[in-house]
Amino acid sequence: MTDVKFGEDGLVPVIIQDANTKDVLTLAYANEEALERTIATNETWLYSRSRQALWNKGATSGNTQQVTAVRLDCDGDAVIYEVIPAGPACHTGATSCFEGVLSGTPAETAVDVIGGLVKVIAERQQEMPEGAYTTYLFAEGVDKICKKVGEESAEVIIAAKNRDMEELAMETADLLYHTLVLLQEQGVPFERVQRVLKDRHSEKVGK
Repeated sequence: MTDVKFGEDGLVPVIIQDANTKDVLTLAYANEEALERTIATNETWLYSRSRQALWNKGATSGNTQQVTAVRLDCDGDAVIYEVIPAGPACHTGATSCFEGVLSGTPAETAVDVIGGLVKVIAERQQEMPEGAYTTYLFAEGVDKICKKVGEESAEVIIAAKNRDMEELAMETADLLYHTLVLLQEQGVPFERVQRVLKDRHSEKVGK
């Protein structure tokens, strides 16, 4: 811990970031013991300034965080925990503590769009609202969903062969949606697909 510059209060700011989406989830603080426990256990350990005590994120709420990396900034006076969260990071129940916007319009990334769609699909499966197309797919089951994935794949190929950019974009969106429905039906989190892509990219970079 010699590279970490703890403040006069013995604490260092900790930015907690989603390892997959790169969203900033919260800002907290850690003392040396909390940082050591985080590195040793791959769980988020912090120091509560209000309670003057160590705390393990999710120990009581169940909203745990698996720490995949601990990074130190160039001056050594701030730390990032990259985490895979199992539930919301904020005590309000929000995914991130940074939900408010003081100015400007936050940019919406492809990850944001897909993440939002994944969330809606999961909600449809749980609530099964009458009349919703996603409800229909889940009610019909895996055979129907797989058939739609196959049909949309063919439509993507046709659009590409026709050099129709607008049609290709629309059919690709349909294919992506039905593939996400299939992943949800099979119980495969989209984060797992992200990890495969990330691992493959890392392997290529390492060669």
